[in-house]
Amino acid sequence: MNYAIIAAGEGSRLVQEGISLPKPLVDLDGRPMIRRLIDIFASYRPETLSVIVNEQMTEVREYLESIADGLPFDFRLTVRSTPSSMHSFYEVSRDFTDGKFILTTVDTVFRREDFLRYAEAFDKDGSADGCMGLTTFIDDEKPLYVDVDEASGLITAFRDKPDGSDRYISGGIYGLTAPALGVLEDCMKAGVSRMRNYQRALVASGLRLKAFVFPKIVDVDHASDIETARSFISPKNH
Repeated sequence: MNYAIIAAGEGSRLVQEGISLPKPLVDLDGRPMIRRLIDIFASYRPETLSVIVNEQMTEVREYLESIADGLPFDFRLTVRSTPSSMHSFYEVSRDFTDGKFILTTVDTVFRREDFLRYAEAFDKDGSADGCMGLTTFIDDEKPLYVDVDEASGLITAFRDKPDGSDRYISGGIYGLTAPALGVLEDCMKAGVSRMRNYQRALVASGLRLKAFVFPKIVDVDHASDIETARSFISPKNH
């Protein structure tokens, strides 16, 4: 499996709330947030890992360079400032070899056992063009609502606004295959700049996106989210 982590954001909200450490290096369970994510990825058939950080994140770059030799991946680090997470995705997508890949942002926090079930389901699925991690836990400032055909398990739409029958939101975990990169290329040429609009384009292009529901995913945007994430992944709360 090929993996990618977008860690190119500035983390400005955390800085404003008194967190001076770069977000990827915030300790969640005795490890920096980004190391915990790398270790989870390393536990399921690792082949390659691509990470993008912005040019101002010298501490994060230095940390990743310090652990690179000990990682069980072909590790590829991109240092580039980008205007959006979708542009960051485009940058790391150039590293992808043939096969399936899983992409997430560094501040997407989930339990290891939930991820392993997801990765195995995506890995063994031979019919879908992608498998998106969803959750019923809605604690996001601007959630992306997801419609799923319950009979087939396929995603039928991504929506910005609730319609009263909402069960799922995007968890920010993207399992995709080569056809999705063609859609990404088209979106970049068309000036699309948001991941949610890219996801809409995937559906509009006719790709088959399976839904995989995580019980809970925490998005770390604010200082208060750090304690929420720590409590969520704590062994005593499992």
